[in-house]
Amino acid sequence: MMTPPAVGTVLVEAAALNAAASMFRSLGDPTRLAIIQHLAVGEHRVVDLTAHLGLAQSTVSAHLACLKDCGLVTSRPHGRASMFSLSQPELMNLLASAERLLAATGDAVVLCPVYGREGST
Repeated sequence: MMTPPAVGTVLVEAAALNAAASMFRSLGDPTRLAIIQHLAVGEHRVVDLTAHLGLAQSTVSAHLACLKDCGLVTSRPHGRASMFSLSQPELMNLLASAERLLAATGDAVVLCPVYGREGST
């Protein structure tokens, strides 16, 4: 018979699960994933990202702020602009693992009634 975990352990596990869920939510937007892909190549200014992505400066800035708040992106001053880069190289390993998982599940995620194409509209 398994012994139930101590109350303190359950709270620590819940906090860790909430942190992981928050991180995955920060990665759950196609625009943020596109920004991460661009930053994986090297540093970019907001104006560079707006040109690459074809999005408004305010949209790119808002997504960068989210990624920065989550500790996934960092910035440094460069003249009047800021240069953005990935702060966690481990992020690329996570995304590579996600690509392998997507390949293994096929269309299951895309067809998911909650999070797939139909569920996200």
